[in-house]
Amino acid sequence: MKALVVNPEGRLQIEEMDMPKINEKQALVKMLSCGICGTDATIIRQSFKGFNPDDYPLVLGHEGVGEVVETGSLVTRYKKGDRVILPFVSAPEQNGRPLGSGWSAFSEYGIVDDATAYPEGEAPEAASAQKVLPAAINPREAPVLVTLREVLSTIRYFDIAQDETVIVYGSGPVAMAFVKLLRLSGVSEVVSVVRSQEKAELMHQFGAVRCINSRETDVPEAVRNFYPEGAKYVLDAVGSEAIMNEALGLLKDRGEVLCYGVPKVNVMELDWSRAPYNWKLNFQQMPYKEEEAECHDQVLQWANDGKLSLSEFISEIVGFEHALDAFSRYLEGKTSKKVIITF
Repeated sequence: MKALVVNPEGRLQIEEMDMPKINEKQALVKMLSCGICGTDATIIRQSFKGFNPDDYPLVLGHEGVGEVVETGSLVTRYKKGDRVILPFVSAPEQNGRPLGSGWSAFSEYGIVDDATAYPEGEAPEAASAQKVLPAAINPREAPVLVTLREVLSTIRYFDIAQDETVIVYGSGPVAMAFVKLLRLSGVSEVVSVVRSQEKAELMHQFGAVRCINSRETDVPEAVRNFYPEGAKYVLDAVGSEAIMNEALGLLKDRGEVLCYGVPKVNVMELDWSRAPYNWKLNFQQMPYKEEEAECHDQVLQWANDGKLSLSEFISEIVGFEHALDAFSRYLEGKTSKKVIITF
């Protein structure tokens, strides 16, 4: 099978890989689509925490959707023909040689585990979030569900109060998801900080009640004009030291800086001279799969009710043969929303 491999120099290549082998508790999945994520970009640049130089070359991708083509003898949760979300290849091989795994969903085949086939507590963590998708969900758009589930689980983890103001920095797919899902979760005062008028208009469409263009407006001054005491929450959906430092000056007393964006470095310097006396810093870069799974039905319900449209989060859908070009555009910042690769 073919897969997208990142070599030790950070270069992407489509390479031939060994077919993954399933055990009696697993199902083999023919991949249909996979979304590009900021995590992929950070792994390519070799700055994602937990991935060491010795892990490369590795196979990329974690927002996959596919169709079950074979099941192990103990599998009851899946049947042939089911469309499933979140297949991985935890131990990819090339000519019998182990490669690293960046979850490996940019492959022609993947694996899902049947959590019910394992003794209690022994199933892989991802098994809880691997789900059969309703027939009504377009598999070409379905990778967006991974982002939405992760973001909703993070909103719940951050325990954001509905009656407080949330200022969201960023305008990519993750920031779009935060704005949309915060509003659907009942938060009425969501403010978006962006870097262009085009992005401001886009974030208004996703539900931001105010947008501040940081290239035209002094953000701290604008925030204090709207919220003299400051905001309870400032959410960094980018992963930027500069944003987190600016955020500290926007907080009300006992406010919180929330970081979900993936930082490009693992060391930062924070200046809290402009912060209130009391504040919190809360990082989440890796939502728990069990918590993500608990958000699955809610996201599907919003989609079924017409409150969410998966397509509105997507810039382009391209075939796997064009994956390298698609990644190049994404890494160069030429895509405004999510890019989906199909197989």
